Amino acid sequence: MKTHHRIALIGAAGLLVAGFVFTQMYMHHKSREELEEIAHELALTWQKELNLDYEQALQMENVIIEYTIRKNEIINSGIKQDSLIRKLQAVQRNEHKKLQSFLDKNQFEAYLNLNKKITNKT
Repeated sequence: MKTHHRIALIGAAGLLVAGFVFTQMYMHHKSREELEEIAHELALTWQKELNLDYEQALQMENVIIEYTIRKNEIINSGIKQDSLIRKLQAVQRNEHKKLQSFLDKNQFEAYLNLNKKITNKT
C-alpha cells in the first residue's frame, strides 16, 4: 500500500473515531440535560412533601443527580447480582448520610417513609 493511501486510510479512521466520540459526548450531554430536568421536578416534589426550604431543595436536586449517576454506573457495570446489590446498598447508605446532612430528623424520617411507599408501589 502506498504512503498516500495509508495516510488517507488513517485520516478516514480518525474521522470515524472523532465522529463516534462526538456522538457519545452529545448523547451524554443530552442525557445529562434530561436527568437535570427530572431531578429538578423530583426536588420540587420533595420540597412540597417534606416542606424543604429553597437551599434544601437545591441540595436535594444535586443529591438526586449525583446518586442517580452513581447507581446507573453500577447497574450498567455488568457485575454479578450479589456484588451489584452490595454496591447499590453502599451507595444508598452514602446517599442517606448526605441527605441527613441537610434534612432535619423529621424530614429525613418522612423521606424514608415516603420513599418506602413509592418503592412498594413499583
